[in-house]
Amino acid sequence: MPSTAIDPIRMIRPRREITGMSAVLLPFTDEGEIDWPGFAMHVERTAAAGLIPAVNMDTGFGNLLDDPTKAAVLDRTRAILDRYPFAAGAIVGDRPGAPFDPDGYARAVGAITAQEGMPVIFPSYGLSSLPDAELIAAHEEIGRHCDGFIGFELGTMFAPFGKIYSLDVYRGLLGVRSCMGAKHSSLNRELEWQRLRLRDEVRPDFRVLTGNDLAIDMVMYGSDYLLGLSTFAPDLFAQRDRYWRDGDSRFYELNDVLQYLGFLAFRSPVPAYKHSAAMFLKLRGWIDCDATHPKSPTRPDSDRALLKAIARQLGV
Repeated sequence: MPSTAIDPIRMIRPRREITGMSAVLLPFTDEGEIDWPGFAMHVERTAAAGLIPAVNMDTGFGNLLDDPTKAAVLDRTRAILDRYPFAAGAIVGDRPGAPFDPDGYARAVGAITAQEGMPVIFPSYGLSSLPDAELIAAHEEIGRHCDGFIGFELGTMFAPFGKIYSLDVYRGLLGVRSCMGAKHSSLNRELEWQRLRLRDEVRPDFRVLTGNDLAIDMVMYGSDYLLGLSTFAPDLFAQRDRYWRDGDSRFYELNDVLQYLGFLAFRSPVPAYKHSAAMFLKLRGWIDCDATHPKSPTRPDSDRALLKAIARQLGV
């Protein structure tokens, strides 16, 4: 599928209703404990803004949490949201060279569906190492344990066990009927445009969920989103989405400043964006502490002044 065949201008979809999913930051205290009240309030405000909370994702340190803690996150999320929908990372922790673990994925999916959440199938070393045909078959197998799930292409800049699929594999995912959509986190517009075009040709109801925190305007071209950046400001992302739906030109200015925030937060090392998120949420008065998981990289203290200036520009 040559890039010359793609004309992004023709792909723009004005006034479309955008589905927004936001990967919720799991806040911590200075003592290294989870700030459960802060988490509850952030899940609540994400849903109140009209976005679908996604927990136990990379933003929620899902790959760094043990199984009891991930279960506690699911329990609390369901209790907080009542019947409101949410998504959650189905994560199988393994090591380089490990085989695909179908039973592990079945357990992870089952824990989420037991709380009536939508599983997001995280890559793992075992899943990512499968040949193309087996990779599709693995998603078929996972789909037998739930009514529906979201696939997940994750670039290795986020996690070493990630993988971006070939277009042939992506076409195969479109044929997995229990796969309702897929998050695409390559940070590459061209690859996402290719997936949007393939989706439109093969399965128009399939959701391409952009995970490109460096190109959040992918919603203009037909992507929905599942972003870590939106946890900084779910209220402003929801406002931006309404501007697009209504044909309001204020979409562009708000999107520009939110993207400025993304460029700062998602610079290398990319996983340190979670510390940026904690600093920004503390500046907004939404959490009490900007500490993160002890195994997660951090940003320099000087970032706080930059984040404060962006918050002022956003009017928060």
